[in-house]
Amino acid sequence: MPSSPTPSPTPSPTPEPSGVRRRSLLGAAAAAPVLASLAGAGSASAAPAASATAGHAGSPRALPGGGDLGPNVIVFDPSTANIQGRLDEIFKQQESAQFGTGRYALLFKPGTYSGLNAQLGFYTSIAGLGLSPDDTTINGDVTVDAGWFDGNATQNFWRSAENLALVPVSGTNRWAVSQAAPFRRMHVRGGLNLAPDGYGWASGGYIADSRIDGTVGPYSQQQWYTRDSSVGGWLNAVWNMVFSGVEGAPAQSFPEPPYTTLETTPVSREKPFLYLDGDEYRVFLPEKRTGARGVSWGNGTPRGTSLPLAQFYVARPDDSAATLNQALEEGLHLLLTPGIYHLDRTVEVNRAGTVVLGLGYATLIPDNGVTALKVADVDGVRLAGFLVDAGPVNSATLVEVGPEGASADHSANPTTVQDVFVRIGGAGPGKATTSLVVNSRHTIVDHTWVWRADHGDGVGWETNRADYGVVVNGDDVLITGLFVEHFNKYDVQWNGERGRTVFFQNEKAYDAPDQAAIQNGSIKGYAAYKVGDDVTEHEGWGLGSYCYYNVNPSIVQHHGFAAPNRSGVRFHGLLVVSLGGNGQYECVINDTGSPTSGTDTVPSKVVQYP
Repeated sequence: MPSSPTPSPTPSPTPEPSGVRRRSLLGAAAAAPVLASLAGAGSASAAPAASATAGHAGSPRALPGGGDLGPNVIVFDPSTANIQGRLDEIFKQQESAQFGTGRYALLFKPGTYSGLNAQLGFYTSIAGLGLSPDDTTINGDVTVDAGWFDGNATQNFWRSAENLALVPVSGTNRWAVSQAAPFRRMHVRGGLNLAPDGYGWASGGYIADSRIDGTVGPYSQQQWYTRDSSVGGWLNAVWNMVFSGVEGAPAQSFPEPPYTTLETTPVSREKPFLYLDGDEYRVFLPEKRTGARGVSWGNGTPRGTSLPLAQFYVARPDDSAATLNQALEEGLHLLLTPGIYHLDRTVEVNRAGTVVLGLGYATLIPDNGVTALKVADVDGVRLAGFLVDAGPVNSATLVEVGPEGASADHSANPTTVQDVFVRIGGAGPGKATTSLVVNSRHTIVDHTWVWRADHGDGVGWETNRADYGVVVNGDDVLITGLFVEHFNKYDVQWNGERGRTVFFQNEKAYDAPDQAAIQNGSIKGYAAYKVGDDVTEHEGWGLGSYCYYNVNPSIVQHHGFAAPNRSGVRFHGLLVVSLGGNGQYECVINDTGSPTSGTDTVPSKVVQYP
């Protein structure tokens, strides 16, 4: 692994193989049972709309819109007593509850808060309730560290910070995360440290629509993607640092240091968010930006539209899929309050412009092998902020954006999928042939982690079988911030035309028993990222694949990337890494790129292809 090109105040370590980091201490990976939910004072509410409110196509609405946000949405204002004590209580429950059932959203009304250190554990989201991050200022920190895992941050998943201004006590806020931990719409009036205390291993991560006035220090972070933001500086790089539309980003320099920098993001539309307009809760819907650079809220109020909470069905974990579908059919949007939802049928989003927004990592589990959620081939659907956890009976798919053969033009108003995460196994047995299928044209997938678990409960080559992570059949699809790991066959299979990916992070499945188990016809192993043989146009920037075949280190993976060899299919900044020599790559893409070798964790890189 390359050493840090820029000196840091504390020597930057050489990260160990991420396979070691995730397989270490597996006995401690399954969290202890979570305490009972915190209930009562501090939960948010809004008056429900009258049940007779007109629904879809003018029919009477049987289900109310608006209402109480439930016991696991904790709302603070500057006058709230003992905020720190409440934060500490939730963190104590969630710190090591990696596969627990607790889910929390911590919401701060506009104003100024002082002397706080909000430590975030698993399935905990913190957010301000203003229209701009600067409406809600914390003179203090929002901290993610790794004391629970002996200073190893590579399992700091499933937590988020959004829409706050921070004035860190020491001048630098610590955000030591790995996958599925977005940092959105944040203003850090100081620096940001992405490594844990002690500068142990980390495998993140994602920043969007944020302003960091000081320097970002990734230190031991193996890879990172930053989009449409502003930074005061950036210290170092390990394997793969990607920037698009970031003011102050390092200049393009891949392969050394491994910075892949795009001046703008081709198309982006920020994630919907809950805010307060006086005493009324509303959901803001940011507008689409083309060729975006910098934050969307730079001049104060962001641009877009908003909806009152009365137009949302505020769902609770005990709601059935039938109830969720009824709400959608009646013309309501869905706000999924924190908790675990079991679905005995598919949630079907058929109306253009529908918003499905989760709070506090609301989790959908499909029962009996159903697909958790399907979206029709319509304009402007927004899916955001929830986790889909595969059930024990195999689902053919878990999330489908558009039906098979979808062909409508959605360029003016695309569907967006943001902070929607998928997990197969880990919390218990789970199976799914394909996790996320994108059929609708012009869809934007903005930050996803699609993960076949490599640790936890219900883990094994056939136990949590999942052949494909993400399959893209639609044309003109853009993915910004794509994390897909450990699938039995292709992690990503891209069949649509004119697809684009900005940043990709992958680990091949650790647990393949032998070479025959991964053999793909005459090819050794399935590529992490496969572009269909008939595709004529495709482009990717900053893509990495790692192997750690710890069950059988003799396994050979021919390449990390496979694509048609034609001029319209282009890649910039590719790398493969063998983690500690547990398995090897023969090439990077197709038959191009040097093989990995030995036990040193040194990337093999291809700057441009073809």
